[in-house]
Formats: sequence, C-alpha cells, structure tokens
Amino acid sequence: MNLRYLWLIFTFFSVPSMANTGEMPIEQQLAVRYVQALTDHDYKTLFNFYNRDSVFYDRTASKKYTGRRHILSFLKRAHQGVLEYGFNIEHMFNSGSLVVMIGNYHYKGPGEQFGKPGKIIDLAIPGVTTVKLDMDTHRVKEHEDLMDYQTMADQLAVQ
Repeated sequence: MNLRYLWLIFTFFSVPSMANTGEMPIEQQLAVRYVQALTDHDYKTLFNFYNRDSVFYDRTASKKYTGRRHILSFLKRAHQGVLEYGFNIEHMFNSGSLVVMIGNYHYKGPGEQFGKPGKIIDLAIPGVTTVKLDMDTHRVKEHEDLMDYQTMADQLAVQ
C-alpha cells in the first residue's frame, strides 16, 4: 500500500512537467514571428528573414518573387496605403522545418488595387500559408500562399 501511495505522489508531481512538452515547437514559433513581421509591415525584421535564395510564392495569383530585394520590393508595393492587415491563424502544424498555417487574412485599405478607386475595401480571405525554414540561419527558404480568391471576389462585388 505504501508503494501505491508513493507512486500516486510521483505521478501527481510529474504531471506539471509533462504539460510543458505541449509548448509550440521552435519551427512554429519562428514562423509566427515571421508572419507577425509580414503583417506588421516590419521590413527591417523581414530583411533578416530573407536571403538571395528566399522565395515568396502566391500560387493562387501565380506570382513568384525570388531574393530578398525582389520580395521586399513586392511587399512594399502591396502594402502601400494599407490600413489594416493581419492573419488569424486558426490551425498550425509542422513537419520538421515546413510550417503550415491555416486561417484568414484580413485586409483593409485603398480599393485602387482592386478596381475600386476612392473606396476603402475590407476583406477577410481564407488561406493557407506554408513556410519552409532554414533552422540553422533562421531564414525563410520558401513562403507559399494559397488564397481563396473566389471569396475575395464575392466580397469585392458587394463593396
């Protein structure tokens, strides 16, 4: 009976340390910091995430940019005048250094990019973003977006 009592005490005090194993993997933490810099338009931080071999690919829009300079130039143009931009990650998982984030992108800004000059556009677009990371250098090897542009078109039609 004393052995059972000791085992119960051991199990009870071991549970809190087991709970720590559920922390977010380092790959996911890095991907979240990257997406935060992207949605905050923090180009100084983004500069450190890219190198000349980094690739930014919006597969749904068939746009692909390679290298730090080209990616940052594209992002600066795309973010011009944006009032709000965010990514609400609803589900995330990884396989090694490949991180998959599923959620909704939120955009609020000028309608010129969408053929709605003079209007402020507010969109919520479901999407999947994958990020392949180099965990040795903490750089993005490849960023790929798959966005539901049909939902975006439906939202634009009523604005």
